[in-house]
Amino acid sequence: MAVTVEITKSEVIRPSPASCGDAGGARSSPLTVFDRAAMDMYIPSVYAWRNAGGGAEAVAEAPPSNRAIKLGLAAVLPRFPHLAGRFDVDARGRRCFDLNDAGVFVFEAAASGTLADALAHDVAAHVNELYPKADTERADEPLVQVQLTRYTCGGLVIGATAHHHIADGHAERGGRNSRATLPLDRIQNLAVHFPDEFVARLKAQVGVRCSTFRCLLAHAWKKITAARGLPPEAFTQVRVAVDCRGRTTPPVPRDYFGNMVLWAFPRMQVGQLLSASYAAVAGVISDAVARVDERYIRSFVDFGEATGEEEELAATAAEPGTVLCPDLEVDSWLGFRFHELDFGGGPPCAFLTPDVPIEGIFIFVPSCAGKGGIEMFVALQDTHVEAFREICYSLD
Repeated sequence: MAVTVEITKSEVIRPSPASCGDAGGARSSPLTVFDRAAMDMYIPSVYAWRNAGGGAEAVAEAPPSNRAIKLGLAAVLPRFPHLAGRFDVDARGRRCFDLNDAGVFVFEAAASGTLADALAHDVAAHVNELYPKADTERADEPLVQVQLTRYTCGGLVIGATAHHHIADGHAERGGRNSRATLPLDRIQNLAVHFPDEFVARLKAQVGVRCSTFRCLLAHAWKKITAARGLPPEAFTQVRVAVDCRGRTTPPVPRDYFGNMVLWAFPRMQVGQLLSASYAAVAGVISDAVARVDERYIRSFVDFGEATGEEEELAATAAEPGTVLCPDLEVDSWLGFRFHELDFGGGPPCAFLTPDVPIEGIFIFVPSCAGKGGIEMFVALQDTHVEAFREICYSLD
């Protein structure tokens, strides 16, 4: 039987007065050119923790109470005032942040079964009940919303949704009008686990110095393209999100809170991609990423600043059902420190992804499993799924 979720309480959490110092009062903050280019939508993320107690998968300490989480949130909000703010419009008619400390929505919810039961049935449908759905038509909608769901076993799931204009996440999508579409039931979301042993063999296959992300991207690009059965003369490219923080002089601090992403577009002919060595494909990816250099970044900033008051950067998200084939889009969350999301009882036992309704998007995430490895979450057309499953671990 499916596990249901019921919202039991909702409230607005504002910055703790004890943590605010003298920074109170309404302030306005403009969106940077990188914020303005990011997609105009909310991005969800969902994390699960088991309860303490008996059983082979139990943890040493129980997850914290909802009250403790809300107090911690209130204490940290003054460090990141955008999270508790709202959108506004400045004198030039452009969207800006109103740092008014209006607060974050927090919902408390109760699940009708155990966490194990919930993850044993229709996971995708259940995950979509575990994070708030923002009302984008409401003028005063909070930019960050959190849902705390408790299970009968004592397990906890924290689901959060935040607007992309606040900080980096998935790269924005463009060109939606030139894409084909499919009914949503024709787009399947898959999770592929790459153990550490497989990643080591893949790197040996590449044979040259190369990051884990680029090795995995070369592999996924080859296998997804093969599964799609594209003609050899067709061209395929991957949209790769590139963190620009360390690519300027002086570099932007790594802990800069905001958007600082541009995109690289490695491109190959299908026949060349499938016949090329892993080293060659990784080289194409590296060359494309290298072109996102300081000169390119500064030209993007200059272009954004040169837009007049009547103009704005266009950031468009693909509509649900969009098909990117023959192309792909990838994002890497391999640098995200999930193991630091520890409330005393250990890191999350699972990172749960809501369904991605756009064919051709995939994400690499560090595995929460005890044995390590990397998870790839990918959305594919249903007719390509079986072929991909058959070859996704092949290094031929």
